[in-house]
Amino acid sequence: MDLAEVYTALGQEPSARLVRSISVGALRTYGVYKGIKIRSRLRRFNRKRLRAAAPKLWQRVVAGDDGLARDLSQAIFVSNIPLMVEVLDLLEIEHDGSGFLTNDSDHSEQLTPGWERRAYDHLRGRFPKELVLLYINHLGWETDTLDEPFLGPRDEESEDRAEA
Repeated sequence: MDLAEVYTALGQEPSARLVRSISVGALRTYGVYKGIKIRSRLRRFNRKRLRAAAPKLWQRVVAGDDGLARDLSQAIFVSNIPLMVEVLDLLEIEHDGSGFLTNDSDHSEQLTPGWERRAYDHLRGRFPKELVLLYINHLGWETDTLDEPFLGPRDEESEDRAEA
């Protein structure tokens, strides 16, 4: 599985909502501003131009631009640090306190079968669905524990109707 598949599975509108969650201030703070500016091909990079470019960015990702998919994911995650920290704490995965994993760690003991569903159920309703799904899939991609995009439980639509 690659990250472009995840964006494709999420769809254009959820992906656009993810782009709208990007904070330019967070990009500067975590040193990823220049990388996403270059990768997005925006000469003038600000929140308004990034939002306007969301449909074109999605088209590039769906066409297989994995580098853009990685950089967009990074920009989204540094803008949503509390989600990353909460997922890693829930799964008892060691991180630096800001939700960033160490590169040489083995997480196979923590990522037991069904970890993605546990994380999804824990975060459901507390964070935007597309953000939760993107992070779960990104973690699965990064740790090589997911073979295909996780989009939540298959019976979720019927669960949502029952709750309404």
